[in-house]
Amino acid sequence: MASATTPTHFSFRLQAPKPRSTEFVFVCVRVAAKASRRKTTTTVVSSLPDATRFIRKCYFGYAHAFSSRPCSRLQAGAAGDGDGAAPHHSASPELRGLKGDASVALFVSMLGIDKEQLDREQAVEALWRYSLGGKQCVDAIMQFPGCLILIVSLLQSDSSAASEAAAGLLREISGVSLYRDAVAESGAIEEMSGFLIHRSADYDADVLEHSLCTLWNLSVDEKYRVKIANSELLPLLIKCLNKEDVKVKEAAGGVLANLALSTRLHDVMVEAGVIPKLAQFLTSEVKKGSATLRKEARNALLELAKDDYYRILILEEGLVRVPLIGNGLYKSLKPITHSWPTLPDGTQIEQTNKSPSRFGANELLLGLSADEEKMRIEDAKVKALVGRTQQLFLARIGAIESEGESKFPSEPTRRHGFTLLPLTDGIARLVIILELEDDSAIARAAESIADSSINEHMRVAFKEAGAVKRLVELLNHQNNAVIFSVTRALERLSVSDEICQNIENERVINSLFRNLKTAGVPDSENVTEKTLDILARILEPGKQMRKMFYKGTVNGATEVVNTVEEKQDRSSISWTDVLDSSIILRLVEILKIPSPNLQRKAASILEFASETEACIDRMVSADIGSALITSLQQELSVDVDSDAEQLEEEPAVIELEESGLAISALSRLLTKLLHFKQFNQTIDPSYFTSLLRNILKSDIPLSCKDWVAACLVKICSLSSPYSAIASPIATEVTLYETIPRLIETIKSSINPQAQEAAAVELNRIVSEGIADSTRAVASEGGIFPLVKLLDEGTPRAVEAALTVLYNLSMDPENHSSIVAAGALPILKRIVLSEGSHWLQALRLLRTLPA
Repeated sequence: MASATTPTHFSFRLQAPKPRSTEFVFVCVRVAAKASRRKTTTTVVSSLPDATRFIRKCYFGYAHAFSSRPCSRLQAGAAGDGDGAAPHHSASPELRGLKGDASVALFVSMLGIDKEQLDREQAVEALWRYSLGGKQCVDAIMQFPGCLILIVSLLQSDSSAASEAAAGLLREISGVSLYRDAVAESGAIEEMSGFLIHRSADYDADVLEHSLCTLWNLSVDEKYRVKIANSELLPLLIKCLNKEDVKVKEAAGGVLANLALSTRLHDVMVEAGVIPKLAQFLTSEVKKGSATLRKEARNALLELAKDDYYRILILEEGLVRVPLIGNGLYKSLKPITHSWPTLPDGTQIEQTNKSPSRFGANELLLGLSADEEKMRIEDAKVKALVGRTQQLFLARIGAIESEGESKFPSEPTRRHGFTLLPLTDGIARLVIILELEDDSAIARAAESIADSSINEHMRVAFKEAGAVKRLVELLNHQNNAVIFSVTRALERLSVSDEICQNIENERVINSLFRNLKTAGVPDSENVTEKTLDILARILEPGKQMRKMFYKGTVNGATEVVNTVEEKQDRSSISWTDVLDSSIILRLVEILKIPSPNLQRKAASILEFASETEACIDRMVSADIGSALITSLQQELSVDVDSDAEQLEEEPAVIELEESGLAISALSRLLTKLLHFKQFNQTIDPSYFTSLLRNILKSDIPLSCKDWVAACLVKICSLSSPYSAIASPIATEVTLYETIPRLIETIKSSINPQAQEAAAVELNRIVSEGIADSTRAVASEGGIFPLVKLLDEGTPRAVEAALTVLYNLSMDPENHSSIVAAGALPILKRIVLSEGSHWLQALRLLRTLPA
């Protein structure tokens, strides 16, 4: 687990009195003690009131002189008392050399609850001023560890000065790692939590700052973070981020950054709304808050970003996680040549013919040759251009990673870290990293692009920044880790139809097929799956149909799309050469892998290949028939091995749905192949028939059975074309696919015409007397939607539903279900209305029990 972060600044107060002032207080203590011993022979304790009265007179002058001067905040280095600790207040150099001995003991004794309240307040303030001298002074105070409980009891004092002194003293003591356990065990966390929750509004910002800094120090230890992150204190910490005092916001951010180091606290923090509050300090164009506050906010969000779901929430707030690779690697960037400018995605800016300027300015300032009225650039392109320009400038001056150097002091450590940048800068930097020569940096940038491509807005932003073209080029890289990361990034980008078309236009097909058949790649199954994902989306059979109905883009750039589509026509590709025997053999081998996702995608690509006659011969040579049998048997075994109780569990439902999608794709491929004689001559139709009939009766989703039914009908027509309709296969298709689909339409469709058509078709099937049709309707839960249709359907749908229900009522086992569905009052209302269907309703009423 990552260690707590160390703040970069330490604030300390300048002591107003002269150097002798501090010594003066402690000398007064010694003088008073000696005077009391000369006056009486009793113990020192008995003479303490006299001493304290003398000290009080002296102390008032000291405290007044000290508080009459304004406090200044200076910068100092770390004191070496633990990572992640809050900044310390520092005193004058004279204080650091003092020894506490009897003077400290006297002030500690004045903290006792049996002393006057004014004495206690003055004692805690004197000890706080003394603790500012450094660790030696804190050690002197901690010779009396019992004083911590007395100090904690003064946190909620009626005196604001006493509360500030108690909180400040606890801050200094907890800043030393040796004493953090003692501070926590004294009840400081609980007391400060109650104090901050209930009385923080009664005190000034200094008290709040000291209290939060104490919690900041204690939160360095993981065992105390759960106590700090309670349900009431956490919202207060988030609320403190809106305070006007910068030091209070820094302390609250530091506590949240340390709490984020514990993974088990992430859920509580996110539910409290910590992500939007911290992100506001990093996303704004004008930097909000101090450098320390931004650093702590970044550290906290980076810890939360380790979770995939929370990384998405951070992205939605406008922050991208970018790898830190070191300023030195950016030196490999090639300088921009003097040429006509282009947008980051490679789009050419139209050059207008203007007369040359008198002194040749248009040759140096190329923008003078562009017509602003004709050059209408979209917002996404403008942001990409601005972001790239800014990041390239920072890279040239060697300041591109200046903000991350404080967290990662050494180069090897920094090269494994991350930072968070606003979308415009983060996307541009990721694309720039892709252009570097370091393999590790390229792989990490590609992974970040994949993680950040969560929605259409992000995918379009990466495309406009020029990521697609560079990623396609990197598919031919020699490093396997780079290939995997780049493939994953392209897979996430290809989810968008527009980006998928853009990827295809970059001539990615050959590179993808070459990587698909390459053996010996680490994580080969993952590479195969991602590659198949991209290919399946590019070669999807229904993709061309969607393009026929979709003429524009999201932002209306129709002309640009038409120009790009003219760049590469799919028909110009020689698929016979691309889909050679090695590719077909590799895809057939993938069909045998027991993975529903791989089988589904490979079947989709092979279906596209089946449109070419030469590819059919190659499939037959690769023995695709046996591969289909193997894959269908594997998917059928998933359903057979699952019992009713397992199917109710979420993992089993997901597995069954994936299996159903694979079966649907395999059945669709088999249906296509059945049109070719060379394939039909190599298979046993009866074996496929038996296998598909078992699948049709299985519990896979109903939407996945349509192609299974179509494939069965096709096989039946090949074996006996004249008796296909009356065959048992057609009956099974009706019972296990058609009837459930019609009932599902009646149940879930919101279109009255669709419900009417489904009811009429169901009535036709039942009226034809197909064996077990009424039993299939009842077993699929069709009674309740049919009764509901009587009340809400169209007249024709009501007539069909009445007929189907009457046929179902012929079986007495269905009577209870019809009555339970509420049919009786609906039927009585239809009869009393004497409408066109009242006779049918009356006949159904007579068959049902009264």
